[in-house]
Amino acid sequence: MLKIALPNKGRLADDARELFADAGLEVRALGPRALTASLGGEFEAIFVRAQDVAEFVADGAADAGVTGWDLVCESERALDVLLDLEFGRCRIVVAAKEDSGVASLADVTAGARVATVFPRVTRRFLEGAGIAAEIVPVSGAVEVAPHLGIADIIVDLTSTGSTLRVNGLREVATVLESSARLVTARGVAAMGGGGEKRRALDELVTALGSVLRARGRRYLMANVPRAALDRVKEVLPGLNGPTVIDIFNGGAPGASTHVAVHAVVSANAIYRTISQLKALGGEGILVTRIERLMP
Repeated sequence: MLKIALPNKGRLADDARELFADAGLEVRALGPRALTASLGGEFEAIFVRAQDVAEFVADGAADAGVTGWDLVCESERALDVLLDLEFGRCRIVVAAKEDSGVASLADVTAGARVATVFPRVTRRFLEGAGIAAEIVPVSGAVEVAPHLGIADIIVDLTSTGSTLRVNGLREVATVLESSARLVTARGVAAMGGGGEKRRALDELVTALGSVLRARGRRYLMANVPRAALDRVKEVLPGLNGPTVIDIFNGGAPGASTHVAVHAVVSANAIYRTISQLKALGGEGILVTRIERLMP
C-alpha cells in the first residue's frame, strides 16, 4: 500500500481531502488527531506539515505527496510533478512600499534588504535578475517589514494582492506562480519495485485527474429539431462534438422530426447554452453534474 503525504491542516489540507474523497479515496482516520489514515482502502495517508511534504517524499518516507509548488521550489528537493491539482493558486511576488520609488526590478538597488519566508526561492530569483541583495529571512508578517525598517522590499505569497494593498505595498514583479501539486521522488519508475509503484501512481493520477476534468463541466441532454442540427452542433461542440441519437417513436429510424443530443459543456456557459437551444426549438433539456470525466 503506497503512502501519500498530505497536509495536516489549513486550506490545502481541506481541498486535498475533498479531491481524494471525490475520487473515491475518502480519508478514513481513527480520530481527528490521527497521524495516518486509509485513503479509500487503496492508499495510506500520512499527515505532515505542508512545508515538510517535499522532504518526506524526497527521502522516501512517502511515495507521493500533495503540497504547494511554492513549497516544493523552496525545499530545493528533486521531485517530479505527477499532476497539477488546480487548487491553492497563488503567486510569490516582489513588493515594495508605495512611496519607495521602486516600481520595477530595475529600481532595486545593490545591497537592498529583502524580507521573505522564501529565502531560497528569493535568492535564486534575484541572482537570476542580476540583483545583489541581502536576504532577511522572517517567519511571518512579512508585510510589516518595510514599515519597521527591517527591509527595503519583500518577497511574499499573495492570491489577490489585497493584503499587500491594505498594507501600503505594491507588486513589483512575479517570482513564480503556484498551485497544489501531486509530487513523487525523481525517477521513481527506475527505483527498486518502481514498476509496481509507478502503476499504482498512474492509477492515482487517473482517478484524481478524472475528477479535476469534471469540475466546472455539466452533462447536457436535449431533444432538438433534426432540421436545426447543424446549428445545434455550433452551440454544443462538446469534447468531440455532441452525441446525436435518433428518438424512437414507433416509426422508421430517422423518421422523427427531433433527435436527442448529449454533450459535455462548461458550467459557466450553461445559462446561455440553454437559451440558445430553446431558441432553436430545443425541448426536454436536462442538465446534470459530472463526477468523473476520462479523456
